[in-house]
Amino acid sequence: MSGTGTVRVGISGWTYAPWRGNFYPSGLQHAHELSYASRQVETIEINGTFYGLQRPDAFARWYDETPQRFVFAVKGPRFITHIRRLREVATPLANFFASGVLRLEEKLGPCLWQFPPSFRFDAERLDHFLALLPRDTEAAAALAEGRSEWLAERAWAKTGHRRELRHAIEIRHQSFLDPAFVALLRRHQVALVFADSVGWPYAEDVTADFVYLRLHGSEELYASGYSEEALDHWAARIKHWVRGTEPNDARLIDSDTRPAPHSPRDVFAYFDNDAKVRAPVDARSLRARLP
Repeated sequence: MSGTGTVRVGISGWTYAPWRGNFYPSGLQHAHELSYASRQVETIEINGTFYGLQRPDAFARWYDETPQRFVFAVKGPRFITHIRRLREVATPLANFFASGVLRLEEKLGPCLWQFPPSFRFDAERLDHFLALLPRDTEAAAALAEGRSEWLAERAWAKTGHRRELRHAIEIRHQSFLDPAFVALLRRHQVALVFADSVGWPYAEDVTADFVYLRLHGSEELYASGYSEEALDHWAARIKHWVRGTEPNDARLIDSDTRPAPHSPRDVFAYFDNDAKVRAPVDARSLRARLP
């Protein structure tokens, strides 16, 4: 085993009024904020997809506004995770992939599925959902063909090239701290999100061929910045994960079935502490600590 995977450090979203005149230069047009942000960080989570279906032309515009080799993570709709709570979601899932996600082409990174704090671990329901998730863009395009009829005039169900699709699950209920959950993620090759936050469960079980880290602010949710010491801490852990190893003090749900040393893993790290304009600052500070 040699070498390392690719590390991408970025931010969650880009449309925040407090960033204007701080992170964003004074006078920058709102329409140019993504273009600017995507040249300061390597990856951004698209938050709008969580709140509602977007349109193909929006994804095409985001593609055009960002540089080559830039990557988006796309948040799955809350309609699936929070309203349907993973029940009867085959058509909503098809609608999501028909909404234009595939127009991101090679800039499409992981899909993030964020569960609400009230959602408890249900092995059977989660297993069914994970089995529905497409594992490449051709499978996603085929799935999109099953979209609702009302979406017909604004659907996009094609891809230029077959590419792998990655998925990550963010938990917010203690019932997920169960070895059966870890085993389920590993069987489906879905990543457990390592979510640094206030009050939500945290674990570092590696369950896929990549790692997905979300830094929400460990002192004040969505607001507190990260100290130099804290950024050093996260940089040291990322250096392990990107080499395919684990920190000796990894916080694990299932300490009995650690994966064997792996080939290098890609790491995606997103700062979600946006309320006080800390996210872009911390993202660039963390990136400077990494190879």
